[in-house]
Amino acid sequence: MNDVNKERLNRYIAACGYCSRREADRLIEAGQVFVNGYPAQTGMQVGPEDDVRVGDRILQKKDRRITVAYYKPVGVTCTERDPHAQRTLSEAFSFPVRLTYAGRLDRDSEGLLLMTNDGELIDKMMRGSAGHEKEYIVRTRSRIMDAQLQAMRKGIWLKDLEKKTLPCTVERLGDRTFRIVLTQGLNRQIRRMCKAVGNEVKSLKRVRVLNVRLGAMKPGQQRILTGEELSELYERAGLRLGDGR
Repeated sequence: MNDVNKERLNRYIAACGYCSRREADRLIEAGQVFVNGYPAQTGMQVGPEDDVRVGDRILQKKDRRITVAYYKPVGVTCTERDPHAQRTLSEAFSFPVRLTYAGRLDRDSEGLLLMTNDGELIDKMMRGSAGHEKEYIVRTRSRIMDAQLQAMRKGIWLKDLEKKTLPCTVERLGDRTFRIVLTQGLNRQIRRMCKAVGNEVKSLKRVRVLNVRLGAMKPGQQRILTGEELSELYERAGLRLGDGR
């Protein structure tokens, strides 16, 4: 990131309305301030992409945009309120700043969910016509045949939606498991595709959205996106990280 967007840490803390610069210096010296998970140093520079905390509290300016990678567990419904939901996202996911999902996962699926307070990013990610890659690992109830995988690669007519899926990348991982990369976002698309070729999904995990990967995260874990990973996400989404973001 360009240094022109950075400022002294004590000034940043003061600009967030937490305390004065002098008090911020005291907190830094006392080891109570962390930047990207590491103890802060007096006089260091920080930018909009840095995660700055005093204790457990995340600090941000009013115009700061935050994006979090969250491992959504099975059984969590992507909604804030639903009397019929076993567990809602607002109950499962907690963050000091209000964040909204950018591209949902159905209740029975698990894996990577991007949470953000950037409305532009949400808008870009929710557009099915944008062609953003999303990668999944799928396990089926019965053996998945080569012909079934090939049919999904070419695109399948989904009768109930009256739409044909776009050609996609499909790679066999085992007798009942495969990797699939989609560039469209039809409702319960992979489950419908498997049903259309005569099989059924047993488990479904999203492991990547554009350049952001689930990696070694466990269900319920989350991490703030920063640095090159965040910049690349915005670039691939057709946006740009500017001042204050």
